[in-house]
Amino acid sequence: MNELALAVFASETGAHLVRPPSSARWSAHVRAFDPRAYEQRLGARGFRFLARAAPGFPPLLRAIHDPPPGLFLRGTAAEEMLSRPAVAVVGARACSGYGASVARTLARELAAAGLVVVSGLARGVDAEAHRGALEAGGLTVGVLGCGVDRDYPAAHAELARRIAERGLVVSEYAPGVEPAPWRFPARNRIIAGLCAAVAVVEARERSGALITADLALEEGREVFAVPGEITSALSAGTNDLLKLGASPLTRAADVLSCFGLEEPERASAQTSALLELLPATADELVQRTGRSSAEIARELVELELAGAAVAYDGVYRTC
Repeated sequence: MNELALAVFASETGAHLVRPPSSARWSAHVRAFDPRAYEQRLGARGFRFLARAAPGFPPLLRAIHDPPPGLFLRGTAAEEMLSRPAVAVVGARACSGYGASVARTLARELAAAGLVVVSGLARGVDAEAHRGALEAGGLTVGVLGCGVDRDYPAAHAELARRIAERGLVVSEYAPGVEPAPWRFPARNRIIAGLCAAVAVVEARERSGALITADLALEEGREVFAVPGEITSALSAGTNDLLKLGASPLTRAADVLSCFGLEEPERASAQTSALLELLPATADELVQRTGRSSAEIARELVELELAGAAVAYDGVYRTC
């Protein structure tokens, strides 16, 4: 089977195909398709195609019940990167400042420990996960729900460029395919399929992140959820996952342990100037330091993850 021909045909027709259809349109497509010429055009634009039957195709993705015919790749990393131990970090697009900080810190620590961080290049948690992995000098994969030549959303063009410098941007869709709502749930199976574990940071009750988690569970992958406030709609989905049996995620070590890894040594949290100002609320710290609420929230999350501070009733205290 010419998997490149099938991938291009699926992209052009908008079909979801695991194997060739028995149609006259497919037969005509195969007769007219020149895989060598198409691959040359891909290469000229800086793209590659990794067929499902190729030795380098990630085995975890090949094992799902509806794997893509192949993946279109953009980036400098070798195909082998897609077969390394990987974790998906996903969540709400309109995430809270807390969710953004957790996603970024979590991804930074997972990448520093040697895991590949996979996400969907979307706004919110996805983007913060990619940024965290890049800050650690680690590897990250962005999975698109459109053609591999597109930066979606367009505001993330620079982020996609940075990901491709060290890692990969991938898609099952050929260049030229426009983003469409139905393609994003399909994209989520690629995110889940590439990873042995999925970490959901924040998610509403009906969320694409929950689709990714459901797909991971169907494939027998580990699913983690960050506990959230019971009064927050952004935590409704993650708290529901916990009730259904997902593993609580309160620090990077929770994820690393399922890979047999340990947390890398981090700089002492005692160097944080915020510790000298505790006990205090986040708002009080903003007023005393003159720093932004986002910066304070990010540092407080890092102090909590480091075990240097703890919050009770909104007041942060040293441990």
